Amino acid sequence: MILDVSFPSPKLLFLRRMSHKKVRVRFAPSPTGGLHLGGVRTVLFNYLFARHHGGEFVLRIEDTDQTRYVPGAEEYIIECLRWCGLDADEGPHKGGPYGPYRQSERKALYRQYAEQLVASGHAYYAFDTPEELEAMRELEKSRGNHSPQYNQRIRRTMHNSLTLEAAEVKALLDKGTPHVIRIKMPEHAEVRFTDMIRGEVSFQTDIVDDKVLLKADGMPTYHLAVVVDDYLMKITHAFRGEEWLPSAPVHILLWKYLGWESSMPEWAHLPLILKPDGNGKLSKRDGDRLGFPVYAMNWLDPKTNELTQGFRERGFLPEAFVNMLAMLGWNDGSGQELFSLDELVQKFSIERVHKGGAKFDYEKAKWFNHQYIVKKDDAALATLFQPVLEEKGLHPDPAYTARIAGLVKERCHFVNEIWDHGFFFFTRPEKYDTDAVKPKWTAEKQAFFETWTAALNDLEDFTFHTLEEHFKQLAVEKNIKPGELQLPFRIMLCGGKFGPPVFVIAETLGKKETLERIKLGLAAIQA
Repeated sequence: MILDVSFPSPKLLFLRRMSHKKVRVRFAPSPTGGLHLGGVRTVLFNYLFARHHGGEFVLRIEDTDQTRYVPGAEEYIIECLRWCGLDADEGPHKGGPYGPYRQSERKALYRQYAEQLVASGHAYYAFDTPEELEAMRELEKSRGNHSPQYNQRIRRTMHNSLTLEAAEVKALLDKGTPHVIRIKMPEHAEVRFTDMIRGEVSFQTDIVDDKVLLKADGMPTYHLAVVVDDYLMKITHAFRGEEWLPSAPVHILLWKYLGWESSMPEWAHLPLILKPDGNGKLSKRDGDRLGFPVYAMNWLDPKTNELTQGFRERGFLPEAFVNMLAMLGWNDGSGQELFSLDELVQKFSIERVHKGGAKFDYEKAKWFNHQYIVKKDDAALATLFQPVLEEKGLHPDPAYTARIAGLVKERCHFVNEIWDHGFFFFTRPEKYDTDAVKPKWTAEKQAFFETWTAALNDLEDFTFHTLEEHFKQLAVEKNIKPGELQLPFRIMLCGGKFGPPVFVIAETLGKKETLERIKLGLAAIQA
């Protein structure tokens, strides 16, 4: 038997939907911890698709498993989306016409649908105790079945409304006997549907177990809740990671059994983000092992007090982070890699999402961040860099900091690296690389700097052009090659062989500071 719930061609269905319904998509995370970059990419693809088609993006918190609920995780998710510039149109933080947007606040909605499925013969009550379930698993393992499931065969041997007399079932329910409600998967059937990314997908129902739909505490599992909520919230397109693909037949059958087949959203199962070395999904453990973040923002686990660093705190700009994520599994076919969010909205197409997983490359992620730092307005960079200076007890004029940011940003992958490449603009050198100078230091060079500093006192135009001209002219008069003098000058100003053009450094520091540093540098060389 084939249960064919496939759609017409994605393009035809899309055209039909576009003419009748507004696109509505959702991101439905569980508040259990840090937000993985794969989750943010799911948000991004939802957001881009909705904005491209003038639709709506919904945030729904799937907190039905209260044993895994972590305080603060919901607020953290909302802040992550806000930092990325991907805030939802509806959600627990702003309301909307289809609330509440936390599943724990919708608990009363789900039982009626679970009972409806029982009444129609598509689900059943299961009264098995934990001890009975464990005994079943042990028996199955002893028979060579190392991954026992509550399936079409097992259900015939268990304590449920399919094996008990109706009167006994009623009596158990009347007594309030703990029970769950399970979907009754059809035997020897095939479920198939058209995925927007993968094309036609099919499943044999004999290898799918009878998933719990309603738990003993009255809370729904993900399988029931996602279908009910997508229907009631009028979701038109459902984007999720490919790890959820095995659950698709259960969800598709629920849409069919509840009579909502014509309202079922189009499905798109997104490719995984893979670890950079080897195979498999990128995990937090991989990030810890290889030295890069996998969460969008810092996450402090309230149970273990363990702090996991995020991309934001590592120094990534949100626009670079979003651009990088978009290119993990999608491109527009042109070879272009840098896109603003508005450009991504304009160009995004689900047809360009890849089927295969995308390996995460941290060096490439840093490249994206570098590109955006270089493009960033100097004053905006200075504002982002200000906390680094404040931690060091420094409070320079914002315009001065902006100038420094502009001078060194070409060398930076992260905002905090402005300090690494420009610390000498904010504080005098504590040590000098005199080893690079002393072997070739002469009395003539000493005399040159003494003469030049005296002349600088009277120099009114303290710009790098004038400084360089003045410097080289005096060098020629003293019969010394300018190149032999510029390195010592740089070390006097910076402490080492680094930094922007040396005369630009001098102009930026100003006359008074430049003269003082030459004096201190000469003393260090002579020591």
